[in-house]
Amino acid sequence: MDQKTNYIRMGITAFLTAAGILLFYDTLFGGKVLLALLTALSPILFGAFVAYLLAPMVNAFESALFPLREGRPRKRSTLAFIRTVSILLCWVVIGCCFYVLASVLMPELYKSVLQLVSNADNYYRTINGWVIHLLETNPDVAKWVAQQMESFFRDIDKWLTGGVLPQLQQVMVTVSGGVLSLMGFAKNLLVGLIASVYLLATKERCAAYGRKLVHSLVAPRDVTLVLRGVRRADNIFSGFVRGKVLDSIIIGILCFVGCSILKFPYTPLVSVFVGVTNVIPFFGPFLGAIPSVFLILLVSPKQAVWFTIFVLFLQQLDGNVIGPKILGNTTGLSSLWVITAILVGGSFFGIAGMFFGVPVCACLLSLANFFVDVRLRKKGLPVTMEDYAAGGSRGPREPETGEKPKNL
Repeated sequence: MDQKTNYIRMGITAFLTAAGILLFYDTLFGGKVLLALLTALSPILFGAFVAYLLAPMVNAFESALFPLREGRPRKRSTLAFIRTVSILLCWVVIGCCFYVLASVLMPELYKSVLQLVSNADNYYRTINGWVIHLLETNPDVAKWVAQQMESFFRDIDKWLTGGVLPQLQQVMVTVSGGVLSLMGFAKNLLVGLIASVYLLATKERCAAYGRKLVHSLVAPRDVTLVLRGVRRADNIFSGFVRGKVLDSIIIGILCFVGCSILKFPYTPLVSVFVGVTNVIPFFGPFLGAIPSVFLILLVSPKQAVWFTIFVLFLQQLDGNVIGPKILGNTTGLSSLWVITAILVGGSFFGIAGMFFGVPVCACLLSLANFFVDVRLRKKGLPVTMEDYAAGGSRGPREPETGEKPKNL
């Protein structure tokens, strides 16, 4: 009982301490310090993310080109040479991929954008005809649209007379600062790439320092548990992030090939939509298909129907064949948890939150399950879900012999 009371006190103390720190921070700084710190560290964080994605490729080059022989440890100079060659080959492969992308996809994408801009007038007349037909056949809708348009024009007039002139100076400052913003982005990109190369070259040393830090902060009996949790989180993130990026690239290529064979309009633009939005779990295919279907609908309603069928087939292929082969069950989340993670992550951090919310939720759920299993084992209760299916809220199913449940 005393140990349980101590746990409760520790939990309450930790909660109140965290709440006090957050309240003090929000009152004093209003979140500006953290935002400024993240902005300053954004190139390093970008480089760390790139290094995390490319680490398996570097390891693959090292294992394939420089296999380790038993009983012959490598010298430090040899290890540095092997790592340098592997990183160089990794970036050569990435450069070749970008070259192929730029030489094949980018010209076609440029043509699609030009075609879309040149046909904007025709599309406007088409949409205008749809709207006029809708208003003529539905008087109530026409009355509502007229009211909305009147309110819209009043707001426009108010904005033009009272808001445009004071904001012209800000617009000029923003336009003049566009070059500086572009230069800043290029600088951050260059720093991030340099940081990724450094992290790839010293990834074993970084991992060793992380283990050293864990040993210094955690009690010796808990070090193994912490390192096991870190490995579990790494397996979830590496399997999901790298697998989802590869899966999206494959889906984008398949969409480009299929749309080219079926001769759909705006094939490169549609393929980019489908491939990029596919990185978002569950909702991604719909986010990419809706604008794509609308673009094709402006050209040919019949082709829009066929494209919808094609996208549904492609997503079924991804969900049942390609995705499971690449991702497997890396997160272990049910559909309900995936939807919850996407909604919560998207509401806080936008598109990035929708993507990273799933692996973060998987890590938190895995941690919660671990603590639940530990508590059950201490009580001498089973940990499998099957043992609790029949008992419901009354607890685990009792053995037929009347014996106490064994500690699994």
